[in-house]
Amino acid sequence: MAVLEFIFGQYRDYSTTHIALEIAALIISLVSVYYSFKNSVLVFPFGIICTLIFVYLLFQWNLLGDMVINAYYFIMSVYGWYFWLNGNKNNKEVDISKTTRAEWLTAIAISVSTGLAIYLLYYITNRLENWVSYVDMITTGIFFAGMWLMARRKLEHWLVLALGNVISIPLYFYKGYSFSAILYIFLFIIAILGYQEWKKYLNKKPSTV
Repeated sequence: MAVLEFIFGQYRDYSTTHIALEIAALIISLVSVYYSFKNSVLVFPFGIICTLIFVYLLFQWNLLGDMVINAYYFIMSVYGWYFWLNGNKNNKEVDISKTTRAEWLTAIAISVSTGLAIYLLYYITNRLENWVSYVDMITTGIFFAGMWLMARRKLEHWLVLALGNVISIPLYFYKGYSFSAILYIFLFIIAILGYQEWKKYLNKKPSTV
C-alpha cells in the first residue's frame, strides 16, 4: 500500500543495526515517558539509556539539533534524578509545582540561546540544509526549555514538550524516520495526558499555609 510504503519504505536502505537501535530507543523512551506520567523518578535512568542511543543515531542522520537535544537530555536526566530526590531545602524529594514568572523567563532564555547555538553548529560544520535545519533549531530550543522545566519538576513542562512534539512529527516523517515520527505522535498524546494527570495531583496536594 502507498501509505505503508511512505512510512516504512525508506528502511530498505538502512542498516539492520540502525533499525534495531531505533526500535530499542523507541521502546525505552516509552518506558521512560510512562514513569514520567506516573511522576516516578525512574523516568531518569530509562531516559539516560534512550538518549545515549539517539545521540549516536541522530549524528548519523544529520539532525544535529536533535542530537544536541539528546546529549542535553542526558545531562538534565542526571541533574533531574538528583534534584527530584534531593532538591528540597531539607535535601528531601521535590514535589510538583507551577512555573514562576522568573522560571518562564529563564526557560525562554534557554530556548532562544539554544536555537542560536544550534544555528552556529550547523553553520560551522557546513551541514545547513534547508528549512528542515531551521525547524530543527526551533524544536531544539523548545525541548531544551521543556527538559529544564521537567528537571525542576514543573507542571507546565508537559505543555512545552507537547509543542516540541507536534512540530517534530512532520519533520521526522519528511526526513524519512517514520518510527521516530510515530513515537512523537505518542509523546504528544502522553504530554497532554501527563499535564492533566500532574495538574490533578497538584490540586489534591494539601496546602502548606
